[in-house]
This record gives sequence, structure tokens and C-alpha cells, in this order.
Amino acid sequence: MAKVVVIGAGVGGATAAALLAKAGHEVTVLEAHVYPGGCAGTFYHQKYRFDVGATLAGGFHPGGPHDVVGKLLGIAWRVQPVDPAWHVLLPDRSVTQFGDREQWRAEVARAFADRPERDRIVRFFRAVERVSDAVWDFASRKPAWPPSDLGDLLRTAGALRPPTLITLPHLFETIGSWARRAGLSDRAALTFLDAQLLISAQTTSDHASALFGAAASDLPRKGVTHPEGGIGGISDQLVEAVRRWGGQVLFRQEVTRLEVRDDRVVAAHTNKGARFECDVCIANLTPWDLARLLGDAAPPSLQCEARTRAEQWGAFTLYLGIEDEASSDTQAAAHYQVIGSYERPLGEGNSIFMSFSERGDLRRAPAGHRALTISTHTRTAEWWRLRETPGAKAAYDERVAQYAERMLDLAERAVPGLRRRIRLQLHGTPVTFKFYTRRHRGGVGGFPFTSLFAARGPRTGLRNAWLVGDSIFPGQSTAGVTMGAMRVADEVLRAYPLASGRAYSVAAK
Repeated sequence: MAKVVVIGAGVGGATAAALLAKAGHEVTVLEAHVYPGGCAGTFYHQKYRFDVGATLAGGFHPGGPHDVVGKLLGIAWRVQPVDPAWHVLLPDRSVTQFGDREQWRAEVARAFADRPERDRIVRFFRAVERVSDAVWDFASRKPAWPPSDLGDLLRTAGALRPPTLITLPHLFETIGSWARRAGLSDRAALTFLDAQLLISAQTTSDHASALFGAAASDLPRKGVTHPEGGIGGISDQLVEAVRRWGGQVLFRQEVTRLEVRDDRVVAAHTNKGARFECDVCIANLTPWDLARLLGDAAPPSLQCEARTRAEQWGAFTLYLGIEDEASSDTQAAAHYQVIGSYERPLGEGNSIFMSFSERGDLRRAPAGHRALTISTHTRTAEWWRLRETPGAKAAYDERVAQYAERMLDLAERAVPGLRRRIRLQLHGTPVTFKFYTRRHRGGVGGFPFTSLFAARGPRTGLRNAWLVGDSIFPGQSTAGVTMGAMRVADEVLRAYPLASGRAYSVAAK
């Protein structure tokens, strides 16, 4: 039996912890906050419960990562399917992301019926569906990608099947180059594609890996869900599973330093003065934050990565408590994506994602009210420059006000009259996210997925330490971090098998 310390009770950390606890290892999860979930958590303020960042979850479909983990751990997920997934409001048209494949195909034909490239658009999105199916089929066999050794390479090769061959022509291209090769130049169709990729792959079509982009943009067809009570319900159930299988989860225990001896993490030290010895360390952290905890003991490769890797996106988020109106457009959809202008880049208030709590859900809002989260991608640098420059507080506050107004303008395209219904308004910037999540510079969403061959694996350069979370392949979304966590659990169980032999079979079947 190994002593396993997991830093952070986000979805990735809690998943790995629960799998290893069930296998029979001694697992302790150390969480700095008072609730689990991190950027996929749900917080309470003045009678409302708001999703911190992520608001929808995929991967609960049969054979999907959450489905597999739920069966392994005996979790009956408390989630409700959402279809349509969301409505996309482009500057001159709307596109509804139906989960039903035939409805979706009809919607593409309708939404772009007036475009000269209509037939090419329809053919392209159908090709994306086919490649997406092959990618998800391959992923269901848990390939160890990117490979760290020959064993990983063999496991990846073992996941290949004849249907995988359809992906080969797209292996080295972006989804944007694929679209252009298919003859697409239509501004509306490409903006729609870019908007979906920005929220699912953290980059746009000219940069997103074609294979990852296909799977990410087609996620609504695999099914998206609302966890009951908010996105934090996923981590809540995982924490219950950790404890049910004999592990412990400790809140308000912020890890402040990792003790290293002979290239191994031997203990985690917390802000409470506690020291937790370990044989295995799993860090639900970004590479920058792991390097900070290791200090001078960080391996040279990790130190180099912390110096040279480009920063993640941040988010500017509005958390609104609103009065409900049964006759409003919020009856039609719980989620909207709104794009302001074709002429400006996405993000920075020119594209927003809106998520309402379910009507009548008294766990999320008082009777007659709803919780609403509105977010936009934003670069972190300017927020931190204003925050850290003496005398710039007024400029920082003015930027907050500008972003809020810009986003509310777009939100009122989806829900006219929204402003007059607001009863509570909070905001979050990258500075806010850094304070509450402890993530480097308040970054969210993982790394832009530009190439399969640039993906980051879970290894850290230390013999007994792994990363989980959205920093490692496949990252992006609760489904992605769950896949990464299953891989890490498999690796730990191969390195630290129990004498009974049951450990590896628990997480790797």
C-alpha cells in the first residue's frame, strides 16, 4: 500500500484520488479552498449558487470518461441531459447546437441556407462528425498519449482500430486548413467554428489540431449535461467516493511547499503547519504552480517550462442573480453563445457564453430567481499590469466596468431587458481567479490544443510525481481532465501495485 497525496480536489485530482483509494492505496487529498471543484466548482453568495467557470459537462455518454469512472467507483451521477446544448447568436444569424444528429444536420442546412457555400458547409460539418466519432472511439480505449516510454507507445498502438484510419489525413493539419481544403471561406461558418473551438480547445481554427478540434466542436452530439445543483456537483460526488473507498479529503489545507529527496516528493507541507508524508504525489496544478511549490528542487525541465511556456487564457466573468420571467426567452434555452462582430477577434467581450440555472431550482436561487453566469475569454497580462501598477486601481476598475457593459450589451441580444432584472451582480477577473483558485495568473481552460505532438503528458521530471488537470492531455473540460486522471491512476497502479493484484484491474479495465 502506497501513501498517496493529491494536491487539489478539482475534477482531475478527485478522480485520480477516488480510483486509487478504491484500488486500496492510502489516499489523502489536500484542498486549499472550502469546497471542491476549482474552476469547475460552484460557490454560494447571498442566496445564489454560481458556477465558478465551467457550466456544462460532457463525457457522461455510454463509454464516455465520466460514465466509465462512475461505473468503476459506484457513482450514480446526478446530472440532467441538455438538448439543445446552446444557442449561438452570430451577428447576422443564429445556429442551435442540437444534440440529436439529424436535428443538427437540418440546423446547419437551415442556418447557412443563404450562403453560396451552403453545400460545402454541410459536407464539412458532416465530415467533422465522422472524424469526431473515430477520435472518441480511439479515446475510449485510453491511449497513453503523449507517450513517455515504450510501454506508453505500445498501449497507444494497441488502441488503434480500422475506424481510426479515417483520422490519418488530418493528423498533421489544423481544422482551419482542413476547412480551407474543403473549399470553405464563408465568414459566418468559419466564425461559428472558431467560436466553438475557443470554448472547447482554447484556440481558433487556424491553430487548433484538426483531430482534437473535430472531437471538441462535435461535443454536443456526444451529449452535454447539467449537474444537479451546479457544476460543482461532479467534484462533490467524487469527494464522496474518495471517502467511501477509505481515502480522506481535507479542506482549508493549502500546500505551500513540497519536500524532495533523491528526485522524489517525500512530503507536502501546508499552511496549517501540517506535514503529510507520501510515496506518490499527484498535483492537480498547472506546471507553474508545481514549480513554485518545488522551488529549487524543481527538475530543470519543469523550471524551463515555467519560464518559457506561453500563458493560458483568463476569463472575465459576471455572476448575476436575476429575477425570473416565465414569458422571457430564457424558457427557450439555458445556454447562449453570443458573438458581437465579425470584424473583431473573439474574446475580450466580443464573444460571451451565458448559462442560466434551471428554472425553479431552489438549490441555485431563491424562488422566482435564477443564477446566471456570463463569461468571455481575456488575456491575463493587462489585468495584472493594472493590478500591480501603483495608482492604477481606477484604471482597473474602469476596465471592469467597460467589460461588464460590453458583455451585458451582448447578453441583451439573447435576453432583451436582462439589465432591469438584475438583483445581484458580481464580477471575476484573472486576478480574482488567482485569489480563489491559486492558479498561476488566474489562467483557465488549459493550454490551446494546436497539435497532438505538442501535447503535455503527466510526467513532472520527478520519479513519483504526476500532474493531473487541464494542463495535461487531453485537458479541456471535465471530460478531458477525467481522461487524464484515469491515465495517471493507471500509471501509479503500474508503478505501485498492491500485493493482491486487484489494484491495476480497478482503474484500467
